[in-house]
Amino acid sequence: MQHQKILILDFGSQVTQLIARRVREAHVYCEVHPCDVSDDWVRAYAADGLLKGVILSGSHASVYEETTDKAPQAVFELGVPVLGICYGMQTMAQQLGGKVEGGHKREFGYAEVRARGHTELLRDIADFTTPEGHGMLKVWMSHGDKVTELPPGFKLMASTDSCPIAGMADEVRRFYAVQFHPEVTHTVQGRALLERFVLNICGTQPDWVMRDHIAEAVEAIRAQVGSEEVILGLSGGVDSSVAAALIHRAIGDQLTCVFVDHGLLRLNEGDMVMDMFAGKLHAKVIRVDASELFLRELAGVSDPEQKRKIIGRLFVDVFKAEAEKLKASGQGHRGATFLAQGTIYPDVIESGGAKSKKAVTIKSHHNVGGLPEQLGLKLLEPLRDLFKDEVRELGVALGLPHDMVYRHPFPGPGLGVRILGEVKKEYADLLRRADAIFIEELRAAVDPASGKSWYDLTSQAFTVFLPVKSVGVMGDGRTYDYVVALRAVQTSDFMTADWAELPYSLLKRVSGRIINEVRGINRVTYDVSSKPPATIEWE
Repeated sequence: MQHQKILILDFGSQVTQLIARRVREAHVYCEVHPCDVSDDWVRAYAADGLLKGVILSGSHASVYEETTDKAPQAVFELGVPVLGICYGMQTMAQQLGGKVEGGHKREFGYAEVRARGHTELLRDIADFTTPEGHGMLKVWMSHGDKVTELPPGFKLMASTDSCPIAGMADEVRRFYAVQFHPEVTHTVQGRALLERFVLNICGTQPDWVMRDHIAEAVEAIRAQVGSEEVILGLSGGVDSSVAAALIHRAIGDQLTCVFVDHGLLRLNEGDMVMDMFAGKLHAKVIRVDASELFLRELAGVSDPEQKRKIIGRLFVDVFKAEAEKLKASGQGHRGATFLAQGTIYPDVIESGGAKSKKAVTIKSHHNVGGLPEQLGLKLLEPLRDLFKDEVRELGVALGLPHDMVYRHPFPGPGLGVRILGEVKKEYADLLRRADAIFIEELRAAVDPASGKSWYDLTSQAFTVFLPVKSVGVMGDGRTYDYVVALRAVQTSDFMTADWAELPYSLLKRVSGRIINEVRGINRVTYDVSSKPPATIEWE
């Protein structure tokens, strides 16, 4: 790719991904790399002339400790603008001759920052103006240490009462730094600040657009695959679906998709996947009904981690068996030599952070389980440079239905982790029908204030099956049936989430339909827990 780019060096912040997402939202290409890359690596990265700026992320560490990381010195010698955020500001200050100390008063959460010095970064950016005429920013802080002495050549750019140096700038060298976090939504003008940096100060061209990316991606896939064959595990989720559509656009019948139905999908989901990919896109799709195998192996297992491992292992076993069948039959000429996966950029970043131990581990790479090595296949990951919102944009540009591409997330183990305790076919059938009613009503209910459906206003919504029975009454008779819980949350990044305040009338309608239409359920509850302390999924 010949896009101008921004380099983000990750010092281990849990929100480094948000910096990259904000830069990409400005249609500027960027990459996240660990902060401990060498000076030679930085110079080589900039050698093609496309690097337009560098951003240094936050961290949970303190810069004055001997064991903590510094930015490669080459960053400050490239002649491109540099923006330091939180820890990034502190390491910039210390490395360039300033001073950083532990603060007597820590700042976590909302703060109001006064802009000073009339710098290019903050010019005309403010949330309100004080009676004295000072421009003020509403920001999110998360720090204990602070810069106490500016490096030579820097001037004060922002301050708070407890943090006199909350921003600094050397406008000759185009070095800027802020103690607050512009990447999080709590900083109201954060997007404007980052756009000012990457578009105006760095002068980057906003040419990172998904509809234009298709041609680049198709060319790259064709160059990598050549005349060889590709096999892809199609789950019906957004990532694998978009990967399948993109690869099929590039190489057509050289792609074979294997759709493993583990019996824990949503209502009619298997038929929908086949209709879209085999029916409308005319892709080669092998559907494997492995529901009996999965349910048999899950019998008697109630521990959620154990269920996840069983489902993951069986999926690999079934997929391997189908891959071997393809190879033996010679279908697709010589059989597949590439395994395609829907790996996306957050997986790559989190995986890298876990390996370098810069970040507190969030999760291991969810797609890499040794499968390519076990099958003796090369890996094709056409989405590995994209964030989820970019994957969705790409899917729509490829012609996939909006409803499919913008569906709420669905866990890999499917209903296996939305049925609490042991998984049984009876439970899955009840849950499927109840969940379909909930989603149908969310799509139909429109919020008058926004004009959007409640499905679009929630980030994730689903039904959970509880393995308990409660007494009820229907007509003149007593019932003793199962209980389900409805869960709907709103979030911008899935790191934190609030339960959605759905209208009572909507909840009443959903409850009434489930109890009347799904024989075997006589009680519906609504989960009003936020994350944290709860998680979004129940298991």
